Amino acid sequence: MRIVYFGSGAFGLPTLRALAASHTIAAIVTQPDRPAGRGHKLSQTPVAQWAAEHLPEVPILKPEKASAPDVVNDIRSRGADAFVVIAFGQKLSPALLDGVFAINLHASLLPRWRGAAPINAAILAGDSQTGNSVITLAERIDAGLILGQSRWAIEPATTAGELHDLLAEDGPALVSDVLRRHAEGRLRPVVQDESLVTIAPKMSKRDAWIDFHQPASIARQRTHAYNPWPGVTVMLEGQPLKLLRVQCEPRDSQQPSQPGLLVDVDGGLVECAGPDRLRLVEVQPAGGRAMPWSAFIRGHRPGGDAFLTGGPGA
Repeated sequence: MRIVYFGSGAFGLPTLRALAASHTIAAIVTQPDRPAGRGHKLSQTPVAQWAAEHLPEVPILKPEKASAPDVVNDIRSRGADAFVVIAFGQKLSPALLDGVFAINLHASLLPRWRGAAPINAAILAGDSQTGNSVITLAERIDAGLILGQSRWAIEPATTAGELHDLLAEDGPALVSDVLRRHAEGRLRPVVQDESLVTIAPKMSKRDAWIDFHQPASIARQRTHAYNPWPGVTVMLEGQPLKLLRVQCEPRDSQQPSQPGLLVDVDGGLVECAGPDRLRLVEVQPAGGRAMPWSAFIRGHRPGGDAFLTGGPGA
């Protein structure tokens, strides 16, 4: 099968790798090079970088607008049997899609978590499971017909970075199955239930906080949902501390809680509202590396009662 691949982010790389091994990649369409880093040097997308190294014979197109007439004509001239779209970053026009079997891999169990950050949203909401969906492309974002889905449990310790990698590696089998069933005429598209739609908005650095006046479960969900980016940061004795991994533990006392109080310095146990406390497992001090709490506290032992402070204004 001749495929034009549309993608920019690293999430789609395992699928692109698998497609290149079993199909003909007629072209790769990705976002233009953008300034990045402190020096603002032009940087290619992860897809462009990988393709330049591993598929040097495949044309790489980097249009500012994939819907521009000349770009549409170029892509359609490639004679593709299918378009595969994964984390591309641009909307494809009806003129481009007309008459072509086009599918999109989306990292959620649609119709739950349409939008920019479905992996983070699932962890943030405390969902017990998520997965991938392969859908047709539609006028409204992520609203196409469901052609296939996979399901995975979300464990309490799972971070967004880990879930991203798991779902990325799950993509090839699901996409390949949909392409195979399409070729065999066995697809049975399912219409999404609009009453079950939830939206996963784009993340921001403004999200990088937790509040110990909320239950520990909420603090855990926020910590893991925003790891690795933007991360959640609290203050300990006037110094910022990024929390990378935490866990909830039942309080062993019925005394009123003092949110943010470090009740067990060596164990990293912090008071929160509600029935549980938050245990700090892995942290990263400003300008330092990620480390277990036990390693951090050996060099940053507070004097007397210590409070961690957080919240939107932290």
